[in-house]
Amino acid sequence: MKSGIIFLSLLSFLPFVIPICPVPCKCATNIIDCTSKGLTVAKLPVAFRPSAEIIHLGYNRLTSIPNGLFDNLKSLQVVYLQGNPWECNCDILYLRSWLQWQQNRTLYRDVRCASPAHLQDRIIAYLTEDEIISTCQYWYCSLALLSQLCLFILLFLQGILVIFIIVYLQKFRRMTAEARSTTRELHQHVDTWESSRTPYNSD
Repeated sequence: MKSGIIFLSLLSFLPFVIPICPVPCKCATNIIDCTSKGLTVAKLPVAFRPSAEIIHLGYNRLTSIPNGLFDNLKSLQVVYLQGNPWECNCDILYLRSWLQWQQNRTLYRDVRCASPAHLQDRIIAYLTEDEIISTCQYWYCSLALLSQLCLFILLFLQGILVIFIIVYLQKFRRMTAEARSTTRELHQHVDTWESSRTPYNSD
């Protein structure tokens, strides 16, 4: 009885252990066909069934492949990747590394960069690591330059604020001094007026 319950429990977990055909792809025994499905990196399946031998990902909107997506597919023979707008920046490093490990790179001669401009139409499998890293460094340099510009603007605004506060405080001190002087003069006039009235009062 207990063994039957355990067996049924294991069966309930099978859908999680053995991935079904990912939506919106079509699947045969060892083939997963996701051709022309409008897939982006965000819409790619998290994993493919381990028995997959052929995967079609051509003619979608893929710009890169998530790290490790093909690593556990021991039976995998070929992945069709042509017709995608590959962006050859830092995110393409995994795909480039995976392609370089393939025995027959000629199958992937149509997997080419769509951007950036200086790498356009280059075969990804034959890109050097320095060529890709240079685009990463350019991106980081641009970000650093933008950060420095924002910091300069922030410091400039802070400087203007400090100057405004200093001018306001000086003006406030001047007004306070003038108010005190006016009050003092008023008191003096009152004292003079009272002292001038004293003889008349004594009469």
